[in-house]
Amino acid sequence: ANDGRGGLNDGCGAEHVQKAKKVPTSVDPAAAAASGTRFASLDGDADRIVFFYCSPGSDAPVLLDGDRILILLAQYISLLLTSAGLSGTLSLGVVQTAYANGASTAYLKSKVPPECHAFAATGVKHLHHRALGFDIGAYFEANGHGTVTFNDKAVQQIQQRASSGGGEEAKQLEALTRLINPAIGDAISDMLAVEAVLSLKGWTLSDWAGMYADLPSRMTKELVKDRTAIRTVPDETRVTEPAELQTAIDDIVSKVPNGRCFVRPSGTEDCVRVYAEAGSQEEADKLAEDVGVVVR
Repeated sequence: ANDGRGGLNDGCGAEHVQKAKKVPTSVDPAAAAASGTRFASLDGDADRIVFFYCSPGSDAPVLLDGDRILILLAQYISLLLTSAGLSGTLSLGVVQTAYANGASTAYLKSKVPPECHAFAATGVKHLHHRALGFDIGAYFEANGHGTVTFNDKAVQQIQQRASSGGGEEAKQLEALTRLINPAIGDAISDMLAVEAVLSLKGWTLSDWAGMYADLPSRMTKELVKDRTAIRTVPDETRVTEPAELQTAIDDIVSKVPNGRCFVRPSGTEDCVRVYAEAGSQEEADKLAEDVGVVVR
């Protein structure tokens, strides 16, 4: 945190760490690496959270963002449901936006059935609405804004199983229904849930970071006269109008190893946002640049 004399989120906070890829100004990376300190970085109103630690010889944080929080919590809840004998009666949904790193999506799809994974349009209001379509719905944006929802059916069945010999797993599930705040964005609750799961698994932050490696990415914006001329499918992964734009994007992406790119009109500016991923940072930068040209 800052020392109280700076502005809100000035040199600190979840988005400072997640977007700028920098430690808070009050943190000495070398000292943090030497002591093995783990950090949770919250923004000023405590609705977003990311975790990080520091490695020797580097000033950049090792980031554990909302994608990783989502996977940690969802995968553990899935294991508990199976062990408690509730996986066949309660649906678990894991919801992401198109901005979720492709490596996180690939990892999720390797761990949960296809019907458990869903995409929603950008913004927690869309993620939350989609999550409510499941008995248990988990969602987080990369900036650490999100939660896990349990509907009445889920809470009732979990409580019944926990009180009728359902084992330790059912008791852990019940505890999570009480610990996690289903309202959008309670970083304190999210922090406690993450720490609980890490403790139960016996994991360090480096164990958590080792689940998968993020793909390099680049996000840019292209100024346009009329952003409403571009329309997308509901989850914003593909353009529907003009159709030739999506054809051009597909052609560019097909030539890039591990390439992925989508565009969406901004909700606040007369611009189109371009997001690209690839196997290297250079390729991701070039992919965003090339797609930006066809958007213009």
